[in-house]
Amino acid sequence: MTTATTPGHGPLAGVRVVELAGIGPGPFAGMLLADLGADVVRVSRPGGAALSIDPDHDITNRNKRSVVVDLKAPEGPARVLDLAARADILIEGNRPGVAERLGVGPEDCHARNPALVYGRMTGWGQQGPLAQRAGHDIAYIALTGTLGMIGEPGRPPAVPANLLGDYAGGSLYLVVGVLAALHHARATGTGQVVDAAIVDGTSHLSAMIHAMTAAGGWQDRRGANLLDGGCPYYGTYETADGKYMAVGALEPQFYDLFLDLLGVPDFTDARKDWTRWGDLREAVAARFRSRTRDEWAAVFEGTDACVAPVLSLREAPHHPHLAARGTFTDHGGITQPAPAPRFSATPTAVRTGPARDGADTADVARDWDVPDLAWDVPDVVKDQEPRKGPE
Repeated sequence: MTTATTPGHGPLAGVRVVELAGIGPGPFAGMLLADLGADVVRVSRPGGAALSIDPDHDITNRNKRSVVVDLKAPEGPARVLDLAARADILIEGNRPGVAERLGVGPEDCHARNPALVYGRMTGWGQQGPLAQRAGHDIAYIALTGTLGMIGEPGRPPAVPANLLGDYAGGSLYLVVGVLAALHHARATGTGQVVDAAIVDGTSHLSAMIHAMTAAGGWQDRRGANLLDGGCPYYGTYETADGKYMAVGALEPQFYDLFLDLLGVPDFTDARKDWTRWGDLREAVAARFRSRTRDEWAAVFEGTDACVAPVLSLREAPHHPHLAARGTFTDHGGITQPAPAPRFSATPTAVRTGPARDGADTADVARDWDVPDLAWDVPDVVKDQEPRKGPE
């Protein structure tokens, strides 16, 4: 078994995770655990997921291994329970009650492995009036009040891709939850169920905003507050070439430097004078429109004015700071975010490319001592080439 001292395998080396394949936040949570060094076995269904990208490019399946199990076949649930019996963590993202009907719910798994941490990833949670309803990121964040915070006043709320709900409010809370429960399980020998709901996690993320609202420091409307674009020195501005600069000059010393470098020194006293914010915004916007994004980036480069160019996804890996840190990495011809965060004693790495459905069945059957797993491989999987990648 991999040990915690194996270079590039991360602090979770030796932790075994079963991921019942799904879409969105579940696979991302599995990737994060795998990036941290866990041996994540993704249990895919025959035929793959209904919504998926080209499996050769799906980096949310990197650093994992894959087996295929038909949970609707007579022997399917037994194979998953065999894996659960040898795992530390299991994560699934079905609607409440589906795993139970398939025979792989918490009670079934805990009967085989009382110390198992059973992580459940849903949008609405395991209980409540909407628990059985379908949904996606945008609906979950809409109900929590967070979607309504984002965007310009008088315009529809801006959709933040699926980063805020699926991944921040979902995946990250699931990972925090299962790792906390794993700590408890190793101390007591008792596993538990972790109910990670996107509505809960996303609401939790807005704790500071709720505090500011209660204190009278935040208006419950878009574009009227310090951190939502309502403040003229915390927002984005278009440049002469149709690109954008981001400004976050909140503190007095940063604000003064920002004004000086931008060339609008007459607004020093406007920082706290809301009556002058309209004029300040117009002056700042006019100055930014006078030069290109890269010209302004050069003006603010190396200063504490808290101003940065707004880069595209393709531009970001080439920024000198991100390149120097290795924030992005290339693996298998795919430029992708490197594992995060970083560890001084147990560094992480992209060890393998995206797992191909079922390609690791023989290895998992051997390593996890589940010999029956190898006998259930569908013929379509047996014909696949083994996945290549550095160990």
